[in-house]
Amino acid sequence: MNNKPVFNIEEVNKIIRNRRSQFVAQFKENDPIDESIIKELLENANWAPTHKLTEPWCFTVFSGEGLKTLADYQSNLYKERSEKTGIFKEAVYNKLKESPLKASHVIAIGMKRDLRANLPEMEEIAAVAMAVQNMYLTASARGLAAYWSTGAPTFWPEAKTFFGLAEEDLLMGFFFVAKAASDKWPEGKRTPISDKVTWVKE
Repeated sequence: MNNKPVFNIEEVNKIIRNRRSQFVAQFKENDPIDESIIKELLENANWAPTHKLTEPWCFTVFSGEGLKTLADYQSNLYKERSEKTGIFKEAVYNKLKESPLKASHVIAIGMKRDLRANLPEMEEIAAVAMAVQNMYLTASARGLAAYWSTGAPTFWPEAKTFFGLAEEDLLMGFFFVAKAASDKWPEGKRTPISDKVTWVKE
C-alpha cells in the first residue's frame, strides 16, 4: 500500500515565500483568536525536525487575564533589575507592561535540554527555531499577524523558573499572535539567493 502523501508544491512555495512578521502596531486589539487555532499552531510546531527525537521545544501560552500576568511579571522584573543597575527607562517599562495586552495570545518559547542525549546545544536551538517557523507558517496561512520577539526577559537567567525552565534550558523569546488590523498583507524583500550560494560540482 502506497501511503506517500501528495503535496501541492505551488502552495508550499507560496506560504513559505509569503510568511510575514506583523507587529503590535499592526494588531487588531480586543478580538481574541479562537483557541482551536492556537492549538493548531502548537500541533504544527510539534512536527519540527528533531535529532534523536528529543523534541526540545516547550511553550507557555498566555491569553485573557494571563496576558496581564505576563505583562506584570516582565515589567516588574525589569524594574527590579533596574534598581540594581541604576538604569531605568520609562519607555522600556511601559512597553513591557503594555505590549502583551495588545495580543490575542503570547507564546513563551522554551528549549528544554535532554542532557542524556548528548547533543550539541546548537542542534536543540535549531530544532526549536524550526518549531517556531512552523507556527509562523501556520499563522500566515490563517491570515494572522504574528512575530517572534526576543526582547526582555528572554536573556535574563532569573526569568527561566517563571517559564518552567531549568538552568541548562533556554528561554528563546515570545511568539505574539493576533488578528491583523488590516487586510493589506505586508510585502517581503530578499536579496537574490545566488549571492549566498556557492556551487561545487567537481
